[in-house]
Amino acid sequence: MILISNQILRLFLVAILILFVKRANSEEILQEWHVTIDRTVNPVSIEQPVILINGKFPGPLINATTNDMIHINVFNDMDEPLLFTWNGIQQRLNSWQDGVGGTNCPIVPGSNWTYVFQVKDQIGSFFYFPSINNQKAGGGFGPIRVNNRNVISVPFPKPEDEFDLLIGDWYSENYKNLAYRLIDNFTIPDWILMNGKGPYLFPSTKVYESFTVAQGKAYRFRISNVGNQWSFNFRIQNHHMLVVETEGSYTNQIVVDSIDVHVGQSYSVLVTADQNAADYYIVATPKMVNTTKLGNLVGVGVLHYLNSSTMATGPLPSGPDPFDVQFSVNQAKSIKWNLTTGAARPNPQGTFNVRNVTLSQTFILTGSRAQDANGVPCYTVNDVRYSNTDTPLKLADLMTNGSGVYELDKFSTNSSNGNPRHGVFVASGNHKGWLEIVLKNDLDVMDSWHLDGYSFYVVGFGDGDWTPASRSGYNLYDPVVRSTTQVYPGSWTAVYAYLDNPGMWNLRSQSLRNWYLGQQLYVKVYDADPNPAKERPPPDNLLLCGKCFVLRSLQSFISSPSLATSTTFSGIIDTYNMVLRHCDLRGFDALPRPAIAHHSLKATMR
Repeated sequence: MILISNQILRLFLVAILILFVKRANSEEILQEWHVTIDRTVNPVSIEQPVILINGKFPGPLINATTNDMIHINVFNDMDEPLLFTWNGIQQRLNSWQDGVGGTNCPIVPGSNWTYVFQVKDQIGSFFYFPSINNQKAGGGFGPIRVNNRNVISVPFPKPEDEFDLLIGDWYSENYKNLAYRLIDNFTIPDWILMNGKGPYLFPSTKVYESFTVAQGKAYRFRISNVGNQWSFNFRIQNHHMLVVETEGSYTNQIVVDSIDVHVGQSYSVLVTADQNAADYYIVATPKMVNTTKLGNLVGVGVLHYLNSSTMATGPLPSGPDPFDVQFSVNQAKSIKWNLTTGAARPNPQGTFNVRNVTLSQTFILTGSRAQDANGVPCYTVNDVRYSNTDTPLKLADLMTNGSGVYELDKFSTNSSNGNPRHGVFVASGNHKGWLEIVLKNDLDVMDSWHLDGYSFYVVGFGDGDWTPASRSGYNLYDPVVRSTTQVYPGSWTAVYAYLDNPGMWNLRSQSLRNWYLGQQLYVKVYDADPNPAKERPPPDNLLLCGKCFVLRSLQSFISSPSLATSTTFSGIIDTYNMVLRHCDLRGFDALPRPAIAHHSLKATMR
């Protein structure tokens, strides 16, 4: 008995030690968000609805460390459904938390839902935003930081402080009416905001953004383009910037006077306050736009030195010609992966590289503007305008293996013929295979693409058409790794992704107009192994909607003990079975459900 007790004690102590180590390496971050629509914020003195989180615009910072668990309890106090997505957070093995229309049912008004996800094996600068109903154009976005664990060194000295700077174009239009304007190709944004604030010294600006620094100290600016349409060039008067990180990857450290940030992208730069104590302009100007006579299209903030009594003066610092595409391409090629530093893990980033990979698949995806059969403008991928579904694709997979919602691999991933059509575009990705994606831009404006669930290696940029011979110009030595890449007008960008993250993942244009009007698809990466270590099961609080929305209310209703003797019981069973014919129960045992009191009802569920 003593021997057995000692064995039990050892096992108990080992379990406690494992739990202690696990908790020592990660934390639980809990936030409660109340999402509302406000008409008093008015960042540029124009009355319009703005989406606030806990009364703030932008929303609260999520400040995490590698492997932390994030719990965000979202209360939808708006008058329309709501979803949040976490731009660049990979949701390892857990696309149930991705927060886009193909993975999640929306949070209906007057209700709440808790996102639970881990920032597994990631570091870097990211942001979140509402992902449906054009709500991103109304606000609701905020910053995400994922910091290194203490045991892993950061490849630059600790800065004096860190600043989150969310910059993006902004419409004066009510975002709820914007859908009608986006169809018009001539509709352009009206402002560029910095952290939700209008440009410094502009007459209609209520409050401008300002950062206070101490002379001689260095600061980390985490800059994200949270806009809807425009890339921008960012610069600070009389100050250089050291580029150190982008979307979870430490970069080779290069000094720049300005940097292009495309829609959906994030960068970290270090800025040293090495000038005389004064105030200096912080500027963001849109690419491919003439701002000479339109001062409202320039975002302006202030870098304020402690004890400064001198306002920012003189002309705004000049940047590159906004139409100089070659400048932007050259800069993009110069931003490369730091191969020698650790990041989320202690081993060097360059340990996992693409120098000798064997490609499993190639997608050649062309983004185009077209007109549908009714003459309505749309945006397509390989001629397909994506059709949104009432039942999320991920939920349809669970309940009906996708039947009645989408047909896997119905559309081509490598050709287009100029005949636009509507469809639910879902393509297979080979699990643990290397996928090459060639993103082609048929438009005369900038585009940018994002892949949920992954970071990809940006191996090449090129003009005109892509051919297999274009691979000879790829950078396979130290390409930067990120989740959003720009595609220049009339050009292509090539990326490699290693598909080791099973799930249903959105591949989309980050331009709100393009995305809303159809330029997206989903990549289904499937692992047949039901082991939850391979892919997480649906969460206990899974929301149901579309073909399956009535199941939860029926579950609650038929679980009542008093119902077993009801004269309407057989009618309820008939109704329940009718529902099952449209949304069968394959996989339903994975869902939370009440205990069933009546034996005959159990029989109907098998």
